[in-house]
Amino acid sequence: MAATREQVIEACKKCFDPEIPVNVWDLGLIYDIQLQETGSIFVKMSLTSQFCPAAQQIPNQIRQQISQDCGTQEVEVEVVFEPAWTPERISEEGKKKLGIQEA
Repeated sequence: MAATREQVIEACKKCFDPEIPVNVWDLGLIYDIQLQETGSIFVKMSLTSQFCPAAQQIPNQIRQQISQDCGTQEVEVEVVFEPAWTPERISEEGKKKLGIQEA
C-alpha cells in the first residue's frame, strides 16, 4: 500500500535539526513532497543555513524515518537553497516552541 502525504509529514515531524528543538516540518524546511505511483517518495527540503553542520545528517535522518514509517526504500531527499529558508517559514507550533512572538 502506498504511503500518504500525511504519513510522510508525520515521519518528517520525528526529525530534528540537532541544534534547534523543533522538527523539520515545523521549521519549514520541507518545501515539497511528491508521492509517485511506483510508491517512491520525493522530498525537496532546505536547511536553515548552507553552512549547517548537520547538512548531511538531517537529510539522511529524514530519508531513514520516511523509509521506516512509510514502508519504502525508495525515498529521495533533495536539498535546495532556492528559495532560501527564512524564519517566516516556521509554523505557528514551531514559533511557540521557540518562543517567537508575532509582531
